[in-house]
Amino acid sequence: MPYRRTENIVRRLAEREKTILDAAMALAGEGGMAAVQVAAVASRAGIAAGTVYRYFPTKNDLVAELIAAVAGRELEAMQTAADAAPGPLSALASAIARFSARALAERRLAWAVIGEAVDPQVDVMRLDFRQSLANELERRINIAIGLRFLPDQDARLAAPAIVGALMEGLLGPLAPVYEDAAAAREAVQTVTLLSLRALGVFDARARGLVAQVVLP
Repeated sequence: MPYRRTENIVRRLAEREKTILDAAMALAGEGGMAAVQVAAVASRAGIAAGTVYRYFPTKNDLVAELIAAVAGRELEAMQTAADAAPGPLSALASAIARFSARALAERRLAWAVIGEAVDPQVDVMRLDFRQSLANELERRINIAIGLRFLPDQDARLAAPAIVGALMEGLLGPLAPVYEDAAAAREAVQTVTLLSLRALGVFDARARGLVAQVVLP
C-alpha cells in the first residue's frame, strides 16, 4: 500500500516552506537578492541548510518562489483596492496608489523582486510579475475606455508604460529617497496623478480621484 501523507504532515510541510520563504523575504528586504543565500536563509529560519535544499533544490528555485510569492501578494492587494472602488477611474487610481504605497513601504524588497539584476533564469519569473501588473492595469483601462470614462487609446501600450513609470519613479536607482511617511504618501499621490493624466483624465478630476484614495 503506497505511503500517504497525513493532513498534519502536509500542514507541517507547508508551514516549513512558508518559514523558509518568510526568511528569504526578510533577507531580500534588508539586502536585496544578493542577501538571499541558502546558508543565510537557513540561519534566519532556524533550520539546517539541508532542509532548505529539500524544499528548494537550488538557490534559483528559492528566488523564483520568493518572487512568485511577493507577486501574488501584491497583485491581490492591488486587485482588492480596485474592486472596492466605486467606479472605473477610482478603481484605476486605487490600484496604482495601492501598489505604489506598498512598494515604497518595502522599497528594497520591491526592487529586489521587480528590477534588481539576477540570474537570467530567475528573470523570467520577474518578467511574469511585471506582465501581471501590466495585465491588471490594461484590464482596468479597457473597462474605463468601454464605459467612456477614458479617451480611446491602446491599453496594451499604456499599461506597461505606467508600470515602467512606477518602477523607475519610485523604486529604481534614480528614484528619490523619502525620509518620512508624509513624503512617501505625497510621492504615491504624485505618481498616481501622473498615471491618470497620462491616460487622459483632466487635472481637476484626477486630483479629486486621488484625494479619495485610501492608502494602506
